Amino acid sequence: MNSKIKNVIQTLKTDVLSSERKTVLQPLIDFISQKKSENKPIRINFICTHNSRRSHLGQIWAQTMATYYKVTNVTTYSGGTEATAMFPKVAEILIDQGFHVKKLSETNNPVHAILFDENSHSIIAFSKKYSDNFNPLSGFAAIMTCSHADGNCPFIAGAEKRIPITYEDPKLFDNTDQQHEKYAERSLQIATEMKYVFSNI
Repeated sequence: MNSKIKNVIQTLKTDVLSSERKTVLQPLIDFISQKKSENKPIRINFICTHNSRRSHLGQIWAQTMATYYKVTNVTTYSGGTEATAMFPKVAEILIDQGFHVKKLSETNNPVHAILFDENSHSIIAFSKKYSDNFNPLSGFAAIMTCSHADGNCPFIAGAEKRIPITYEDPKLFDNTDQQHEKYAERSLQIATEMKYVFSNI
């Protein structure tokens, strides 16, 4: 794992998480721990309405933390209730925080290869429905990262477990002076919580 990302991870303080937030995260810890004890694949699909911001950050940081804490057999995914595109500011923030991001296609919904380690597989990021063939169709945990998707999608086909872990949408700060700060803040919040999860496996 590259040194800049390692440094970011090491600065994240999980002891600042409230007991309420730890309770929200516990079902994901339980899901991963059970799969690990059974030596089964650990599939985690982060789901938001547009699969453009929070769900990508969840997917990327969870995969990164799984590698950092040497939790094997983990594959993370993301999807939406509809497909749009990964918002460009997400890639910009990830680059700032140490990731290598390469755009593989120039379309309205570009495909990105995201690397936290030059010797690991790229995380492939593009906007898609959660049920897209790129994602697992069964045996996964569905992590609902926004309250809209959680409330409007009561049934996720194929999900073994559905876990609401919602975050405030950084989109609220688009076209404001706080945009960059708030996207960075949301990314680090998600990173901190995924650090807590995988450090407890």
